[in-house]
Order: sequence, then structure tokens, then C-alpha cells
Amino acid sequence: MMAAPVLPEIVRQHAEMAAFLWTIYDYNLLHPGENPDMDEERLARLVERLEAHLDGLRVAGDAGRRMAVERYAEYPEPGELFVVQILKSTRTTLLISDLDIESVRRFIQQNGKALK
Repeated sequence: MMAAPVLPEIVRQHAEMAAFLWTIYDYNLLHPGENPDMDEERLARLVERLEAHLDGLRVAGDAGRRMAVERYAEYPEPGELFVVQILKSTRTTLLISDLDIESVRRFIQQNGKALK
């Protein structure tokens, strides 16, 4: 079976949106109640969207991982670092709900170019 073609523009969008959504998710966890529109249901939808974009990058395989690294090289921000690490962290798919958020934050603070 022939592999599906990878569309670089779509893969780039997955990488950018995953980084952006992680940033929003983490901010709302750190500042609960600050945004009255971000209730439990909307936060759950945000996580679903984040996981869908991460899945898009995983489906793209090496091209998805390369795009995440390229985005981080161009924009060395916490969200981009999160995406790079989540894609190389395991062979099985991690769900956002399975993450130890405090460990993720510590990793980003210790390893993020933008935070040094």
C-alpha cells in the first residue's frame, strides 16, 4: 500500500495549532476562573482539539516531527517545545489527561530556549 502524501502546509498548521492550544490549556490551568468562558466543557473541547492536532503530526510521521522541530527552531516558545517533546516522548500515544502537568512545566522551564 502506498503511503498517503504529506502536505507540508497542513503539517505546519498542525504544529502551530498544537503549540498554541497547549499554551492556552496550560494558561487556563494556571489561572482557573480568570476566563469565565473557559468552563470545564470548553476546556475539554480544547484538549480534544490539541490531541487532534498532535495526532495529525503523528500521522505525518517523520515529516511531523521535523515540522515540530522547525517550528521550535523558528519560535523557541514553551508551546513549540511541548509539541517537540510530546512527539518524541513515547511510541504510544499519550493523552493530555495522562500527563503530569507539573513535570511538563518543569521540563519546559529547564530546557526552553525562550525561558533562559
